[in-house]
Amino acid sequence: QVRLVESGGGLVQSGGSLRLSCVASVSLFGIHAMGWYRQAPGKQRDFVAHITDSDGTDYADSVKGRFTISRDFAKRTMFLQMNSLDPDDTGVYYCHVKYSSYEYWGQGTQVTVSS
Repeated sequence: QVRLVESGGGLVQSGGSLRLSCVASVSLFGIHAMGWYRQAPGKQRDFVAHITDSDGTDYADSVKGRFTISRDFAKRTMFLQMNSLDPDDTGVYYCHVKYSSYEYWGQGTQVTVSS
């Protein structure tokens, strides 16, 4: 069982920045892949970014060059640095991990970008 707790969401103006955090209840060394997804109102949950256990990263086309995923093993925390935010980035951001053949989700953190 893995517990994930996100934080760092909030209200920001267009062009602003936020950094999301996701703290895991287990060591990151045992996690095969970690990532972020987001869900806008009335829409499906979409992939944003992920990082693998070999430090490979991938991003949705819509966030490439603006968002950066990273992690701190000592703090058991994954981050999502979000720059040049746009109102289209508004949504609930969820932390996701694949661990020991299972998948886990956090409770989500709301990001709202005003124009």
